[in-house]
Amino acid sequence: MKPEITSLMEIFEERIVGQGTNLKLLLSSILAGGHVLIEGVPGTGKTQMVKTLSRLLGGSFNRIQFTPDLLPSDITGSTIYNMKDNTFQTIKGPIFTNILLADEINRTPAKTQAALLEAMEEKQVTIQGSTYPLEDVFFVVATQNPIEFEGTYPLPEAQQDRFLFKLDIDFPSFEEEKSVLKQVIENHVDRSEVGAVLDIETFLSIRKEIEEVTLSDAVLDYIMQIVRKTRETETIRFGASTRAAISIGKAGRSWAYLSGRDYVTPDDIKMVARPALRHRIQLSPHVELEGLTIDQVIQELIGSITVPR
Repeated sequence: MKPEITSLMEIFEERIVGQGTNLKLLLSSILAGGHVLIEGVPGTGKTQMVKTLSRLLGGSFNRIQFTPDLLPSDITGSTIYNMKDNTFQTIKGPIFTNILLADEINRTPAKTQAALLEAMEEKQVTIQGSTYPLEDVFFVVATQNPIEFEGTYPLPEAQQDRFLFKLDIDFPSFEEEKSVLKQVIENHVDRSEVGAVLDIETFLSIRKEIEEVTLSDAVLDYIMQIVRKTRETETIRFGASTRAAISIGKAGRSWAYLSGRDYVTPDDIKMVARPALRHRIQLSPHVELEGLTIDQVIQELIGSITVPR
């Protein structure tokens, strides 16, 4: 593992307290070339987490605050008539960047959501009939608030499948939260801007190293057993797709790399399976009535499968 990654993770954990596992999962997803959906109540540091990571990774960064009146052209761009030159001019939108923070994505209508999600999948944007490719390194990190439903437009399950991970951000522990409170009250928070630890060239070289991480046939079988089990159990109404298996495999490689290994273990798969599956499956109605959560069902499902040696 490159020393830049070690330095990045150390600074990241210093700036964002109490979210160590989620920080590593977020970085794993981006290194795997996937997009991330982050869900959590207000005030848990979702936006700050993404902004900090974007500065550490280097490259360009844009943020869009989603609102009900946002139009697709506000994201992708538009063509205007330049009266001075008597020509049409294309104005590219904020989606033309390396890292895009889509803040509160569930506050904008489906048409605008679709424009973003299509670009995520196709890695290109069409403006007035002309197609423009996005950056070679392009990641979307979207946040959404799970407790407000008035004036929101929930993402359909089929569109959530475009995200490699769905991360649930919870409150930190008592001591961690107390530490944050003390630093803010005593004005000891480091408000200086963090500098880039990586550049685009180094980032791409790390992704090539991750592609060399060994994923054995036994671990591949383990991934397939987990995914196929979601389609066979009575507790799940709609199981995971083949894209889910691909996501777990890619994320498992990134997690193994960040853990300092050049091979994937079943424990790596266990770590990434839950965030890779929680937005891709639907529970059966009777399970929801019993009060079980998706995470609990996934945990039981993984526990029922024999772990390969």
